[in-house]
Amino acid sequence: MATTQAETGRTNQKKRTRTAIVEAARELIATGGEVTMPAVARAALVSEATAYRYFPDLPSLISVALAGAWPPPAEALAPVADSTEPVERVAFACEFLLRGILLRQGAVRAMIAATITRPETATARPGVRFGLIDFALLPLEDTLGVTAPEVLAQLKRDLAVVVGAEALFSLTDLCGLAPDDAVASAVHTATTLTEAALRTTVRG
Repeated sequence: MATTQAETGRTNQKKRTRTAIVEAARELIATGGEVTMPAVARAALVSEATAYRYFPDLPSLISVALAGAWPPPAEALAPVADSTEPVERVAFACEFLLRGILLRQGAVRAMIAATITRPETATARPGVRFGLIDFALLPLEDTLGVTAPEVLAQLKRDLAVVVGAEALFSLTDLCGLAPDDAVASAVHTATTLTEAALRTTVRG
């Protein structure tokens, strides 16, 4: 009996420690600042070694901490749900994603950095952009998706390059744009790509 109680106590303690680490990560992410394992461990009042026992790397921790942070695509794009205009929907999806990235940019930067140096951890990245792009282009599924599916598929790939953190940080870090200007630039590119795909179909 005593052994069972001790095991239950250890199990509960492990759950509390894991929860503390995840909550500390969420609070750190919410600041928009840099997210590192040492910083999370300090905030959770555990050692860095303890944090790594629960999460083998930073991407796995950030992935858990961000779970549920992004609404599903239908909810995110609710303001343009009645629109059948792909360009309008893409513009909204792009701005929604990039604004959300700016709010969580410390975590997003950490995730990108980790997955670049360790590509095998890339599956830990949320991939929010893909759901938003697919939902934004739903009006084209029964038109372009039927008459020119390869054009629609290429458009989705093109948008995946633009509607994302890498493009946003290139505009802010390398081009020196202010966050609002960077978002506007990315939205402009995303809508231009969408308009070009639609014009190609009309000419065809």
